[in-house]
Amino acid sequence: MAKQLGIETVDLIIPEGCSIILGQSHFIKTVEDLYEIIITSNPKAEFGIAFSEASGPRLIRRDGTDQELSDIAIKNIMAISAGHCFLIMLKNVFPISVLNQVKQCQEIVNIFAATSNPVKVLVARDNEQAAILGVMDGFSPLGVETVDNARERMKFLRNIGYKR
Repeated sequence: MAKQLGIETVDLIIPEGCSIILGQSHFIKTVEDLYEIIITSNPKAEFGIAFSEASGPRLIRRDGTDQELSDIAIKNIMAISAGHCFLIMLKNVFPISVLNQVKQCQEIVNIFAATSNPVKVLVARDNEQAAILGVMDGFSPLGVETVDNARERMKFLRNIGYKR
């Protein structure tokens, strides 16, 4: 017998100057491993982590170096309410600085987004279960890059230190 499945969007809270990494994992040690990955890459990183368990006590596990960022990560994960998802809220650190290390973490199953843009999460719900189907990251394109736009992009990357 088929059950009723609902699909909704969840707007993530991403404060000005912050970025997120949203993903799926499968084990309780995720929070500690993600903490170690971020702090090892940048000991002065400001971040908060929230991870939702999918079985047992089904708690939202948390960690981080900044209580406000941890609280926002928790609020976002509570709004999504899907088991085994995690959210890292970063400040003064771009996701590119830690993303490959996060993807290499043994427990990580999937990365849905790594961005500073507004994000809507597509969530499917069925009674006590929920799943992240995907994300809407930022907005639709308005045109194609011009030569001047390309120069601006290259200048920006050098200004923030990602190109020399």
